[in-house]
Amino acid sequence: MVGKIVSLFNRLSLAQRFMLASLIIVASGMLGVAWWVGQQIEAGVVDRTSATTALYVDSFIAPQMQELATSDSLTPEHIATLDKLVHQTDFAKQIVSFKIWNTQGRVLYSNNPANVGHVFPVQGGLARATRGWVAARISDLQDEENVVERQSHTRLLEVYSPVRLQGTDRVIGVAEFYQTVDALQGDIDSAQRQSWLLFGGVTVVMYLLLAVFVQRASNTIAAQQKELGRQVNRLSDLLTQNAELHERVRRAAARTAALNERFLRRISADLHDGPVQDMSLAVLQLDKVMAHAEMIQVNGSGSDQDGPDLAAVSQSLNHALQEVRAISAGMGLPQLQNLTVAETVARVVRSHERRTNTKVTLTTRDLPEQAPLSVKITLYRLVQEALTNAFQHAGGAGQHVTVGSLDGQLEVQVSDAGPGLNGIQESEWGEHLGLVGMRERVESLGGTFHIESRPGQGTRVSALVPIQVWDMTA
Repeated sequence: MVGKIVSLFNRLSLAQRFMLASLIIVASGMLGVAWWVGQQIEAGVVDRTSATTALYVDSFIAPQMQELATSDSLTPEHIATLDKLVHQTDFAKQIVSFKIWNTQGRVLYSNNPANVGHVFPVQGGLARATRGWVAARISDLQDEENVVERQSHTRLLEVYSPVRLQGTDRVIGVAEFYQTVDALQGDIDSAQRQSWLLFGGVTVVMYLLLAVFVQRASNTIAAQQKELGRQVNRLSDLLTQNAELHERVRRAAARTAALNERFLRRISADLHDGPVQDMSLAVLQLDKVMAHAEMIQVNGSGSDQDGPDLAAVSQSLNHALQEVRAISAGMGLPQLQNLTVAETVARVVRSHERRTNTKVTLTTRDLPEQAPLSVKITLYRLVQEALTNAFQHAGGAGQHVTVGSLDGQLEVQVSDAGPGLNGIQESEWGEHLGLVGMRERVESLGGTFHIESRPGQGTRVSALVPIQVWDMTA
């Protein structure tokens, strides 16, 4: 049973738990306060009644008991007067039982003659009265002296009032009254009902105000929890994206060594197949020049027609020099630090036009003024390599460069109107150094790279490069 209650409580929301707990606490507090107030009301009513009784005793009973200062009994005349007061006055209608005690606990007078002459212990209300205090309570009539009263009643208002010697504070006797509690209980019940209604109304209003406040607080907390959940989900997505980006950067870094090696091999091949061959030819021609010069010195004869071809030597050296310059120019970058993004794109496009003597259509839109140097280098190399491929595979036909900004990224497209990648299969694009270099540069910054090429429909290189990245060149 307890387990079911705990299970049901745990299924409640935080606001419901608080309201249930506060209801129990507020209700318990209200019941406790109402009970205490009820007791105070009852005590107040009893005290008021006892004060009235004490005034009656002082006014009518005390004059008939003055002889107790010197005697242990009452005179017949005073007893007759007491009988008249007890039986023939309006006050007598409220009296069930009436006793006169001396200070030693003996009953000297009673409207029930069976009580007269009995001696009882001086305790409780009787003891308080002998010390000069009025004592009143609603009695359940279980004391030894109440044998006669409990034969006809179960509860009575019991009042002990001291009787003093006139003109002094000396207590010479005690008057005891027993009254019915019906009218008294009615007054008490009425006052308690009013107090219960008051406390109940106040409690309900307090609880309703508390409920409204807690509900609003609960709604605020629930909204904050939902927002926190959304933020956690967004953070989880960002962490996932960061993990993916980290993995892509790690793969790009892992391929950097191999890519650099391939670049070095390409440069080595370019040098070997171009400048080295021309320079080798020039060296052979120079050897002929030296041999011819020695022959002239030894024999003192020779002709220009039999000599080496110096024009060929000059042509070979000039050609080698041009190729070395071209290779060096392709490896170096202009100063991009102080250029805007638009100026960077314009420079690489114009450089390509001068080098290839072709036309490139350039379109820019909504470009930021500046970007990290690493982004501008990637942009420069990407456009440079894509235009070089367009010139090599499409003869420079329909070259078009479009650069814009989209959601914090540079959107780059380089297209041509050539025949496509000359029969190169899409699965083989990763084997070509230029394509791999473009992809690695873009993905190392957390961007995306894509190539579209179909036979007879040209080629389009597309890339998204984040503008705000960690600038490794700084």
